[in-house]
Amino acid sequence: MTVPPIAVLLPVKRFEEAKARLAPALDGAARATLAREMADTVVDACFGLSTSVVCDDDGVANWAAARGLAVIWTPGVGLNGAVARGVDHLARAGASRVIVAHADLAHLLPGDLDPFVEGDGVQLAPDRHEDGTNIAAIPSETGFQWSYGPGSFGRHCSEAKRCGEALFVLRGERLAWDVDTPADLSPIA
Repeated sequence: MTVPPIAVLLPVKRFEEAKARLAPALDGAARATLAREMADTVVDACFGLSTSVVCDDDGVANWAAARGLAVIWTPGVGLNGAVARGVDHLARAGASRVIVAHADLAHLLPGDLDPFVEGDGVQLAPDRHEDGTNIAAIPSETGFQWSYGPGSFGRHCSEAKRCGEALFVLRGERLAWDVDTPADLSPIA
């Protein structure tokens, strides 16, 4: 597989296991449907960009292939390991810059990733709580260490500095609106 200099990586969890924190508001089937719909929204926002899905689930791999996306198989390594392996894979395939966008950005639109495509250094888009990292764009050869989970935005900011890369924080309502809890199901005002 050969990719252009700028590539997008979407980590996608098994749809049936995604969004467990939404259980008070949605049953399992509704959560799986929502997870797939949000992933479709993010893929649509990546229109025109070389996009790969990193996953460890046959259902997600089949969905990605049906959408015309490359699949990078990463079983048993968790989110941080999957993203690291995905970035490494894309770097070896020719990408000099990788944009990691999470599949729960329910309001992302085509064009929203343009600033990440056109930028340099490390670019981070935090969630609206300034806690998580919804989108990150990095030079693929930096040795960036991924650290998702609570507080990831602060850790990723520190990691950019450790790598000696300029840090740019991009904020925007659609970039910041991820869906993790029932309160996140409210539409953007």
